[in-house]
Amino acid sequence: MSSPAVEITDLAKRYGDVTAVRGVTWSAARGEITALLGPNGAGKTTTVEICEGFRRADSGRVRVLGLDPRGDAARLKARMGVMLQSAGVPTTARAGEWLRFAAKLYANPVPPEALLDRLGLAPVARTPFRRLSGGQQQRLSLAAAVIGRPELVFLDEPTAGLDPQARHATWELVGELRAAGVSVVLTTHYMEEAERLADRVVIIDGGRVVADAPPGELTAGRRRLRFRAPDGLTGLEAELPAGHTVTESPSGRYEVDGPAPDGVGPDVVATVTAWCARHDVTPDDLRLERRTLEDVFLELTGRELRS
Repeated sequence: MSSPAVEITDLAKRYGDVTAVRGVTWSAARGEITALLGPNGAGKTTTVEICEGFRRADSGRVRVLGLDPRGDAARLKARMGVMLQSAGVPTTARAGEWLRFAAKLYANPVPPEALLDRLGLAPVARTPFRRLSGGQQQRLSLAAAVIGRPELVFLDEPTAGLDPQARHATWELVGELRAAGVSVVLTTHYMEEAERLADRVVIIDGGRVVADAPPGELTAGRRRLRFRAPDGLTGLEAELPAGHTVTESPSGRYEVDGPAPDGVGPDVVATVTAWCARHDVTPDDLRLERRTLEDVFLELTGRELRS
């Protein structure tokens, strides 16, 4: 049990002339939530599909619960849960029937009715899959992934399309899985979700790992000052210490940043508030904050749009 839940070493995968994964190495500890992040086309989906046994690696080594996901697929199925974005549920299957069918595949499943209640699906238990809302389909896929009491579960965008109540219910369920000792590998585009849930964050871009650390380590560092005021303020930056900048984006929202490693300190906060007082400017929503995981993600992967 001391080995990682997922262990990837020098993984590579190509599709013709396109190299999707380039020597990726990372691991997911047992009993923890590992968030795998990356822009579209970064290689994270290919990496996860290889771990799940759906694709074959061109080179490198992958072990899931100590086993080869291709050669030991039969042994892994009973120990691993998978939630895909495309659920693969027959469109005519009723939600409750599908979950009861899934439960029969395992020796000691979670009672289907309990999961239906837990995820707010009991009222639509007799509704065919095709008539469920997108959020309900997502929750049914999540229920099917965890009904077998897996040791490890892969969750692909588990809260995509969910309303705030359903998203928080899903977060609570994922937290309960970790508390029960289940290992979770989570892919998501919601940075708040990764920052809130994950014990460790792995960021992939261009088929390579560009960051691998606990979220607190990734977001540690310089502080920034943000506030709202009338648009077009001028003259503030000239009074700040060297290396500090003032940017306005969008209109009427200002950010004061400073050089690494600390950024904005208390002296700069005092300078900004004093300048505002002299110029009869009220800095609304004034706050000093550290960078977020989204800031780190954009710093590492760039701000250009991905197809």
